[in-house]
Amino acid sequence: MRILVVSTAVGPIGQGRGGGVEVTVGSLVRGLVDRGHQLMVLAPEGSEPCGCPLRTVAGQLQPPWQQQSRDAPIVQPPHGVLANLWREAWALQAGHHVVLNLGYDWLPLWLGPCFTTPVLHLISMGSLSQAMDQAVADVARTHHGRLAFHSRSQMESFGIRHGVVVGNGFDLNTYRFVQEPEPLLGWVGRIAPEKGLGDAAAAAAALHRPLAVWGRVEDPAYKARVVADHPTCDFRWQGFLPPLQLRQELGRCAVLLMTPRWQEAFGNGVVEAMACGVPVVAYRRGGPQETVDHGLTGFLVEPGRVAELAAMVEKAYRLDRHRIRRRCQERFAVTPFAQRLEDWILAALRQDSAKGAAGNGNLAKGPHL
Repeated sequence: MRILVVSTAVGPIGQGRGGGVEVTVGSLVRGLVDRGHQLMVLAPEGSEPCGCPLRTVAGQLQPPWQQQSRDAPIVQPPHGVLANLWREAWALQAGHHVVLNLGYDWLPLWLGPCFTTPVLHLISMGSLSQAMDQAVADVARTHHGRLAFHSRSQMESFGIRHGVVVGNGFDLNTYRFVQEPEPLLGWVGRIAPEKGLGDAAAAAAALHRPLAVWGRVEDPAYKARVVADHPTCDFRWQGFLPPLQLRQELGRCAVLLMTPRWQEAFGNGVVEAMACGVPVVAYRRGGPQETVDHGLTGFLVEPGRVAELAAMVEKAYRLDRHRIRRRCQERFAVTPFAQRLEDWILAALRQDSAKGAAGNGNLAKGPHL
């Protein structure tokens, strides 16, 4: 198939603003190209190469939904990159069998039915706003098969009980396994309130362990509050690292903490740590509760229970790091992820064909699927 992939409008690929979408782009491209598909990626100007033809588009970046209130209205900045990406997708659609949207925003969900080429949506976050909930619900009602999610918890946050869950995939050969870690706790993510760095800091302080923090500072005021609220925490600020560099660093940690205050769609940091052999202690919330094998690759704790978080860190030290790595290889490699994506795309196209949906002409003229 010829697949046009449209990335998130909140930031260029490779700069960290796009969060987990940036990891998904890399894995998706590699996996589907390996399966013989032809991909092109559309992304904001300044994006880094991603393993297939890349076309970049200028414009003002879109404000992330997680920084807005639940009842916030839809926002369209002047000369916005979101509109420009989808204007370009409209112009390119005829040369592709399917358009795959990775951005979490209203415009592609609203525009999808207007395209002559089917537009599918891999939703990257859980329910955050009334406007997005409505946009997802509208697609679920008319083109249910065009939606896919990273985890069941994420899907159910939209009130959808039955649908396609594809998980995520990781190029595990790029992660450095470390058998003998440093006496260091780790935390990975955007430094913003919904990611819950404060709870990790409290646990690290209680254990008298340094806390290495990797991630882009999205909210400087929040970072300052966390530091002020936890004066006994030994923070080791690592900054935002390019993906390949981060994959060489994570294995230094004895344990990774995952303490989100929101519903993580998947929790890429969990899998990235496990790929390095690092056990994870995570809140039993959202995607991480599905990615952590309790007692095998880490432990799950009820959200907000910092004392229990600290206690489980002590238990996590004793887990077998080789076994954690092997389990990660079994569950989260690129190849099965690409297979699930392909199965979803083909099933959605068959459903559209059965309904007499637009786009069948493109499929008939294109190469063998």
